[in-house]
Amino acid sequence: MATQKLYAGAKLRETRLRRNLTQKAFAQRLGVSLPYLNQMENNHRPVSSAVILALVQEFDFDVNELAMGEGERIASDLREALADPVFTDTVPQADLRLLATNAPAFAKAFLSLHQAYRQANERMASLDEALGQDGVRPGASPWDEVRDFFHYCDNYIDAVDRAAERLTTDTSVDQAIAHAFETLDVTVQTGSPDQAVRQFDEATRTLWLSPLASVETRRFQALHQIALMTQHDLIGATLDLARFQSDSARAIARIGLANYFAGAAQMPYTRFLDAARTKRHDLELLSRAFGASLEQVAHRLSTLQRPGAKGVPFFFVRVDQAGTITKRHSATHLQFARYGGACPLWNVHRAFETPGRFLRQLAETPDGVRYLCLAREISVPVHGAAFRAPVRRFAIALGCEISHAADIVYSDGLDLKEHTGFEPIGISCRICERRDCHQRSIPPLESKLTVSHNKLGVLPYEIAG
Repeated sequence: MATQKLYAGAKLRETRLRRNLTQKAFAQRLGVSLPYLNQMENNHRPVSSAVILALVQEFDFDVNELAMGEGERIASDLREALADPVFTDTVPQADLRLLATNAPAFAKAFLSLHQAYRQANERMASLDEALGQDGVRPGASPWDEVRDFFHYCDNYIDAVDRAAERLTTDTSVDQAIAHAFETLDVTVQTGSPDQAVRQFDEATRTLWLSPLASVETRRFQALHQIALMTQHDLIGATLDLARFQSDSARAIARIGLANYFAGAAQMPYTRFLDAARTKRHDLELLSRAFGASLEQVAHRLSTLQRPGAKGVPFFFVRVDQAGTITKRHSATHLQFARYGGACPLWNVHRAFETPGRFLRQLAETPDGVRYLCLAREISVPVHGAAFRAPVRRFAIALGCEISHAADIVYSDGLDLKEHTGFEPIGISCRICERRDCHQRSIPPLESKLTVSHNKLGVLPYEIAG
């Protein structure tokens, strides 16, 4: 079988520029000629095994970064965008990967343009009078912009993660919180005038935390406040690099980065990675060990992408009862749809039928990649457990490619070799290639349909091959 060639020009350029090296100096460190390096950086030649070895020896490079990263996510997003009926011609997947690898900035600009087009159409269709407000160019969504920022950063912000880890390096989380607030001259009180989960009074330097929130939530919110007060410059510098289009997007991202800091401080990287491996990624054991909720633990597992010290590459999503994805991240080949809901065959939807229980699923996507999927319903009382109190219900899903299943406790007892044990799933009906899916909600936008008045199968149409 022929070995697949590896083209990683964008990653080579990123590695060189991060170290402020010229092409000539970089080529010398790698032991190649300047023209050869130039060809590799422009994807005219594949990266050789000798170059990979030199990257590891000279720069302590994590070779996993070459196999999976931003390019896969961009290519997946391009494919979904080009499935829009406004585009009449199909672009080969190989061309999309080439564009995502060679010109990621252009690809992102195209995605932003398409997103603006979609949202402008939706707003005009609904006569949304807010079009163009807040100084944003038409169609731009601050929320989606921030979500894409974390998505393309691999959901790992190194500087923020390391700063959070330093906060709790030599002490417990609760001791670190107490010391930080003492240093900041902040008084912590239980309760809130407006029933808010967290409320800070700048005049009196008082932080109010809701007594109805769980201990894990109060701890997380305390760390969030510490991030806002002690990491202002770091968060500001990160926001400057992101170059958000609007003040709204920047404000939302500030909250996201403070949340990121809180999760990373509550579950410091090195300690949490070691515990995850020792406990075989048992969410309940990790939750008790770090005083975090199941959702916080699952989310944190998906962020363990530090160069040179990566954990198992997980995907993580949160889905509401309508099937809408409200959080998404994938360090695997599985990429989630930017628009609409998740595949109905995925076990995350069945989690609502079995509250409080973990559901396991062996699944296979149309590209032939197999996954171990874990899903669980989560119920969170909004104002504490009380009669008639509103309850937020959602489901979380965590999964990895089957090659990592032996490191996951939830794979125990499952037959990982039996082909028929893997359920066929997709990304989204609108771009799914499966022709015989009994749960398809809409036709795939890239395929031609055949409609017969004399024959009715599972669907009222047939998908051309």
